[in-house]
Amino acid sequence: MSLRLDGGLRLVTEETPGRGLVAVALTVAAGGDDDPAGRHGMAHLVEHLMFPRDQSYGSASGSESGSEPGSGDDDSFVALVQEVGGMCNAETHRDHTVFHTVVPADALPDILAHEARRLLRFEPSPATVRSEVAVIGEEIRAAGSGSRLWDTVLTALHPGARDAYGTTTDLRDATVGEAETFFRRHYRPERAVLSVVGDVDAGLVGELVEREFGAWGREACDREARDHGPADASDQVVRRELGGDEPRPAIPYGRNGVAVGHALADPRQGLGPYLAQVVLCELLRRERLRRLVAERGAVDAASVMCGYQGQWLASAAPDLALVLLGRAPGIGTEEAVGRWLDALAAVAAAPPNGPELRRAVTVLRAACHRQADSLTARAVTHGRAALLFPGDSEGGSEGAGPDALPRHLAAVTAADVSSAARALLAAPRTVHTLEGVAP
Repeated sequence: MSLRLDGGLRLVTEETPGRGLVAVALTVAAGGDDDPAGRHGMAHLVEHLMFPRDQSYGSASGSESGSEPGSGDDDSFVALVQEVGGMCNAETHRDHTVFHTVVPADALPDILAHEARRLLRFEPSPATVRSEVAVIGEEIRAAGSGSRLWDTVLTALHPGARDAYGTTTDLRDATVGEAETFFRRHYRPERAVLSVVGDVDAGLVGELVEREFGAWGREACDREARDHGPADASDQVVRRELGGDEPRPAIPYGRNGVAVGHALADPRQGLGPYLAQVVLCELLRRERLRRLVAERGAVDAASVMCGYQGQWLASAAPDLALVLLGRAPGIGTEEAVGRWLDALAAVAAAPPNGPELRRAVTVLRAACHRQADSLTARAVTHGRAALLFPGDSEGGSEGAGPDALPRHLAAVTAADVSSAARALLAAPRTVHTLEGVAP
């Protein structure tokens, strides 16, 4: 069931009776690409500030970094979730931030009330801002060049696109006022989707959400009349596409290699071409790249992942496929890349055979079904689909929803995969030499 509140908040509810659990995901159209000039990481900071650590704000903390929320007897969102035996976390991406929670179904009224409360009462203290900036700094330092490689390739392929981490330099002097300004500008009901999946009654969920989140819409409209104007020009992200390979400084890495980034099709213009490229990458990973390495020539290791850190449809455009090639001794970047492009060109010239295509599609569909078994994953997928990939169905989430994706994958043909390879060859790409360094 889908509905839109008067204030603009979209609600997507899916009834899955029998488990006794419910998952709630709040997905907001605010991410790294929305960071103001000079404050790269503000979206990440605001995510952390929704789980502040100081008692003056009455909450503990948890985030996408894997840091453990604090515990205590306070009246915070995290304390409530922990008290009922649930779990909560959050993730900041380039184009959105998602807060997700799973709890026993009878705790849903309290969870929705607390979720609305932290949106309506976003008033972090200076001490909270300082402590969370320090936490983010540790996360940034812990993410070495290897784990940040995808972000490095993205920004090279799409100048202006920003990773979600931020920089310690930009965040060092961040203030409460800047965080509140970002929150007011981007955390608005018309820019958000609330998805609820579990052992619930959709009608009752609608009533609870209307009661708890109706004030968010009224409060946001009142504030709009006072202080919300057009975004500053400095806040706008300007992107230009690269037309081909460009030499770039070598990146320290665990071994000598090459990273190749290919721009993927825009899924907002239609899922078909994008999913055909997802299937293409899986087919290459499972079959063709193994043969490439087995030849024991220029490339002695090879992998390809589609979408953010291998999570396809985790964000909208721009998105990329990242290819990692290990260079054999004495082999240069250009020769290694040539072998990869030859493998891609072979698929472009001749569609894969039936068994090869079926194996790739079966693996991807099985992964979709496994993910769909998780209430949290279903809630997050519903929220992303409605916010990032609106379709023609009611609520806008069917096309990229958790149950629709396996059907779309099954419809990909060998000719589609061949066309996807041709499109990838013609799309912008960027090449980075990886220089092995001692661990």
